[in-house]
Amino acid sequence: MYLLGYSLDNLSLMAITISTGFVVDDAIVVIENVTRYLEAGLSPMEAALKGSQEIGFTVLTMSTSLIAVFIPLLLMSGIVGRLFREFTVTLSVAILVSLGVSLTTTP
Repeated sequence: MYLLGYSLDNLSLMAITISTGFVVDDAIVVIENVTRYLEAGLSPMEAALKGSQEIGFTVLTMSTSLIAVFIPLLLMSGIVGRLFREFTVTLSVAILVSLGVSLTTTP
């Protein structure tokens, strides 16, 4: 938010609060799939690679559809549009960071 020049107002705080649910959801999907392969007897590295490769497209499409929902808010005009633009961009960036973390660090 600092890099984009946004302030920490109520809408930005609401976007961060909402994004925690999305962040946890992506990570849980990946962890469950990797754990399934660990329980099947694969080594941790094999389970992480196979589990994230298998579920990667699903997590990508979930994140893309979540961001697509906020496109109308991003394209709003006027004063209300400027307020919601900060909310939308903050939430979309948080979802993209969650996608990256879920597919790289989580496994």
